[in-house]
Amino acid sequence: MKTTKLYLHYISVTIQCMMQYKTSFLLTSIGQFLVSFNVFLGIFFMFQRFSKVEGFTYSEVLLCYAIILLEFALAEMTARGFDTFSGMVRSGEFDRILVRPQNEIVQVLGSKFELTRIGRIIQAVIMFAYGIMKSDAVWNFPKICTIVFMLIGGTAVFSALFLIYAALCFFTLDGLEFMNVFTDGAREFGKYPIGIYGKKILLFTTFIIPYALIQYYPILYILDRRSSILYMFLPLAACWFLIPAILLWKFGVRHYQSSGS
Repeated sequence: MKTTKLYLHYISVTIQCMMQYKTSFLLTSIGQFLVSFNVFLGIFFMFQRFSKVEGFTYSEVLLCYAIILLEFALAEMTARGFDTFSGMVRSGEFDRILVRPQNEIVQVLGSKFELTRIGRIIQAVIMFAYGIMKSDAVWNFPKICTIVFMLIGGTAVFSALFLIYAALCFFTLDGLEFMNVFTDGAREFGKYPIGIYGKKILLFTTFIIPYALIQYYPILYILDRRSSILYMFLPLAACWFLIPAILLWKFGVRHYQSSGS
């Protein structure tokens, strides 16, 4: 309870600081909207030429992209502190965090809260609403729960990737750009149902980095292509990915040596 209160206090302070520059906040939010809007245009123009992609219609593909974009935006908003962690290590700021009597993960999480990602969230919600209206899915309570579980699981998976990125900084002092393949790259190839990329990719995204659990399988359930209630809970199962991420972080903290800044 004390940890949650501390994190909410960090967020409150960050938002107050951002609101001191409302024009900058507004323009940055619009910029975030436009950046991801380019991907939407790619989907839109492709479906001007093709009616389906591996059996998925335009509205169904929009559902896939909207949910992965929303998951990514929520994780980037709340876990941005890990994405910028390399600068904290280089400057020696993490040394000060370690001597404070609070959990270091919460302190790093609270160090950066990107409310400007609201631009991406708004776009994702609009696309998702359109996809719902145009798809043939019959909505009920289990499917609504599935959407909620997808957001929880997806935010957890992308947050875990940011945490892994931060943990690697203990050994390199700088962020490793290849991690963008698993964060920004996942957002890009997640604009289509992950199952269309082939069996090997589907296996990788099921058992190694569980993107398929937070997008492909639950979407099949929502679109009535699978009837098993098990698909409803698969996004929550993706939260297991936080375990190795936290273990790697703790390993990095134990072996951390000050940068000397």
